[in-house]
Amino acid sequence: MNAPSAQPTVQTDNESVRVTLWEFAPGAATGAHRHEMDYVVVPVVSGRLRLVSDSGEESFADLEAGRSYFRTRGVAHNVFNAGDAYMAFVEVELKGS
Repeated sequence: MNAPSAQPTVQTDNESVRVTLWEFAPGAATGAHRHEMDYVVVPVVSGRLRLVSDSGEESFADLEAGRSYFRTRGVAHNVFNAGDAYMAFVEVELKGS
């Protein structure tokens, strides 16, 4: 069974950054993708994500509202809302990286 799709809303897209609000219903997923730029994630609400790498490795991340983290380009994964409540984060992609 396919997971419902997470809903991206691009808020800013210019020569320096792309800022996207990602909203997830319980069980929703981004779809498999590779990050072509360094990026920062800022959780809007606290929640748990399930991450499945392009090699099939599964891990979990507990996000806390307002506690950001940074990742370098090249990360390849599918991101799922592993909780039973709405989940959202803002992703800031750094185009100069």
